[in-house]
Amino acid sequence: MYLTYDQRALDIQYSPSSRVADINVFLREYAERSAQARDRLDVLSGVRCGPRPEQLLDYFPAARPGGPLLVFIHGGYWQELSRLESSFMALDLVPRGISVAALGYGLAPTYGLPEIVDMVAEGVRWICRNACQLPASPRSVYLSGCSAGAHLAVMALLDTSGGQRDGDRPDRAVAGAILLSGVYDLEPVRRTYVNRALGLDPGTARDYSPMRRLPAVLPPLVVARGENETDEFGRQQAEFVEAVRACGSRVVDLVVPSRNHFDLAFDLGVPGTMLGDSLTELIGLDE
Repeated sequence: MYLTYDQRALDIQYSPSSRVADINVFLREYAERSAQARDRLDVLSGVRCGPRPEQLLDYFPAARPGGPLLVFIHGGYWQELSRLESSFMALDLVPRGISVAALGYGLAPTYGLPEIVDMVAEGVRWICRNACQLPASPRSVYLSGCSAGAHLAVMALLDTSGGQRDGDRPDRAVAGAILLSGVYDLEPVRRTYVNRALGLDPGTARDYSPMRRLPAVLPPLVVARGENETDEFGRQQAEFVEAVRACGSRVVDLVVPSRNHFDLAFDLGVPGTMLGDSLTELIGLDE
């Protein structure tokens, strides 16, 4: 069906839960830690960043003004999860002076992938345009996303709309991105069970694959995956990193020992971890 895989093998390759005993353990932890963040930290919940009902964000300002803002875009194969399970990293980042925004968007099959990509890009444009007016007045915006969220983060970096001002355009306003366990070529995804909700055809898979749309340069990237992931997620990352470097962009390429597709994001705000230290270096945080 694709490369050396028959249909069953390809479906397993694009099933990250095949590498863990129980995915629900991680989903519960996302929700519990995110609820703790809303309980323990200052938060503006449900800030509207676009016209559709799902286009809301939860914003956690740092106490120190003028610092960086990390915008997190959740995964779930474009059809699961929400902003409500996606602010757990704020518990670690906000006390370190990094504001956090958990960005919501509509899901498949209610929306097609082009609409989902547009919603996320629109939300990122709104954040870039309004960051200085948000509490803590962040001066720089960074993106992060996991799995489908990594795909959506890169697609937002390719967005050149938003008017004439550079501050309205994610391709110019975003200072960098941390991409976790991403999918950068949608053609194999189109051939799997995942496509039952997405309904991708060959043209849409091609047009919405970041690998096929890379510009001359991207902002600095950290591209990471867990050691315990399928071969296809490893191949996707390796080929994406190679293509980005060929365009002249700076990339930190990480394979994190003892981490999987679902627990890697817990390291985002933790100093002393490979991912946490790479985020600190990317943002240039002076601690």
